[in-house]
Amino acid sequence: MPTWAIVVLVIIVLIILWAIGVQNSLVKKKMLAENAFADIDVQLVKRYDLIPNIVNTVKGYAKHEKETLEGVINARNKAVNAQGVNDKIDADNQVTQAISRLFALTESYPELKSNMNFLNLQSDLKSVEAELAGARKYYNAAARNYNYAIRVIPACIVAKLFHHKDMEMFKAEEEQRKNVKVEF
Repeated sequence: MPTWAIVVLVIIVLIILWAIGVQNSLVKKKMLAENAFADIDVQLVKRYDLIPNIVNTVKGYAKHEKETLEGVINARNKAVNAQGVNDKIDADNQVTQAISRLFALTESYPELKSNMNFLNLQSDLKSVEAELAGARKYYNAAARNYNYAIRVIPACIVAKLFHHKDMEMFKAEEEQRKNVKVEF
């Protein structure tokens, strides 16, 4: 075999080995991001389990606030049944907004704010929300690393070859970005 053929063969083998290495790296980054999203799912399940208890506690005090309470339950049910990352992110944002409206409603009921069961549930929910915020932050970092890896040259060539797509990030909704109005 001529020398030039050996050189070409070595170059082809190196390119294949490089492509395999890049693909393995991209798969690892994607799996880390998917695992991070699974951690969010665990926290969301905890959150969704707390919501009916909170709603039932509030129901006893705020019977005529049916629309708000039904909105919370509907958002929760939609979130529980959401499939895929994008749907779960959208549903999670709706639940967050519904819970905010529920807690704003509780401000009108001083006797509810002193109910130990409600206070315990509220504390549990705050704890889950804190864990959820941490899990979202970790997921966003993992998704960012993956998204970056599939966009940079020369890895983007392998990413396109193996159909890697950007992963969705958790972002604040427009309603969450608005300034909170505090009135005395």
